[in-house]
Amino acid sequence: MEINTHNAEILLSAANKSHYPQDELPEIALAGRSNVGKSSFINTMLNRKNLARTSGKPGKTQLLNFFNIDDKMRFVDVPGYGYARVSKKEREKWGRMIEEYLTTRENLRAVVSLVDLRHDPSADDVQMYEFLKYYEIPVIIVATKADKIPRGKWNKHESAIKKKLNFDPSDDFILFSSVTKAGMDQAWDAILEKI
Repeated sequence: MEINTHNAEILLSAANKSHYPQDELPEIALAGRSNVGKSSFINTMLNRKNLARTSGKPGKTQLLNFFNIDDKMRFVDVPGYGYARVSKKEREKWGRMIEEYLTTRENLRAVVSLVDLRHDPSADDVQMYEFLKYYEIPVIIVATKADKIPRGKWNKHESAIKKKLNFDPSDDFILFSSVTKAGMDQAWDAILEKI
């Protein structure tokens, strides 16, 4: 499938099922900690500066944001997890919203689970990966901020992340940098394979 990434726009923000787009377009969800670089990933993948708003304040995305890409597919940005400034009640609400989307949405083809290459995955990262495996949702692990680590140490960091996640080798694992665009082509290949 050929995708014109320049033909991309934010379509709508949804708090629950009744707000989801009602059609058959395949969707790829993006999940990760609040400061892992999800907005930068979206902007890099779509060759845009600020289609997805990057924020100095993590935890800004509080709804499911649907991005229409060339009328052929959508990215769905889900609220970042693990951000302490949000009340427990608010976090639980997000958790339910994300869970409802991930477990009931028929358009969902895969989840891009973003982790920070510089650090071991958090308990939330591990839980998200286990959740996706449990529900048999195809997952693409994207390790962001690769430009912040010397290339010679990439393998070491990748191994540590895979070990912590108990990574299934049948899943995709992509090293990514929104600064150098490293991993962008592999990420598109993995995504288009799923839709």
